[in-house]
Amino acid sequence: MEYIEVSIEITPFQDDYAEIVTAEISDLGFESYLTEEPYLKAYIPREQFTEPHLKTVLSLIPQTDFKVRYSLALIPEQNWNALWESSFEPVVIDGRCTIKASFHKGLPRTKYTIVIDPKMAFGTGHHQTTTLIIKTMLAHEKDIRGLQVLDMGCGTGILSILAAKMKAAVPVHAIDIDPVAVRSARENARRNRVPDRIHTLCGDASLIQAGKYDLILANINRNIILEDLSTYARGMKPGALLITSGFYEEDCAMIEAEAVRQGLEPLGSDSLERWATVTFRKLPFNL
Repeated sequence: MEYIEVSIEITPFQDDYAEIVTAEISDLGFESYLTEEPYLKAYIPREQFTEPHLKTVLSLIPQTDFKVRYSLALIPEQNWNALWESSFEPVVIDGRCTIKASFHKGLPRTKYTIVIDPKMAFGTGHHQTTTLIIKTMLAHEKDIRGLQVLDMGCGTGILSILAAKMKAAVPVHAIDIDPVAVRSARENARRNRVPDRIHTLCGDASLIQAGKYDLILANINRNIILEDLSTYARGMKPGALLITSGFYEEDCAMIEAEAVRQGLEPLGSDSLERWATVTFRKLPFNL
């Protein structure tokens, strides 16, 4: 399948502005998004793309705080695969977890090895937020065994696959709003021989079951986390953990404040190149 890559230049660039643009064009049929400052790149099958619709939607975005302009490129499927294969280097985190593609050979062995094919979905494991959450999971390795885990915004399924390999309770639940990500996560679960240990669903936080989870992993973005914290809290058992990332260090205070309002206690945080992660525990009752 051939894809159209729409590169939307945002000036000045901010993640919040990219989220606004993503929300505005989300109904046009785009299957995946990639942020490469100063661009938001959106991908859609060629036969589903209508440029006049895109022009209309972009023209309706108030451009007082930022400006947008776009360009188009055709990406044949074989060229897309060659692109990610040529640019996808293996990732090794704390010497204990390797994220690699099937064509990577001769790498040193680590305790956990995750083989992925990202295709058009988000998540090769290179982003700082993925590294931060994996480091936190490794720190809680002994605690994760037997826990009921939810990977919210699972992308290519890296975190849910790692949870399954850490012997979390069966099944690990993985949810993503992007159907391409859901398909990719399922394929990657099979690739890592854990398809029966992960149940992947397409949808949003409304799918979270009340009082179900011992651990929720939420690597999304600041605004969605703020909006869904109350839902996460309802889905957690007393004493359960919530590991969040997808936001900058300067966003931690507002996320922690909202989490406390939802009966969650901050346990610790970490950062990497301005990106942050914060871990919370659900109190026995709301304060």
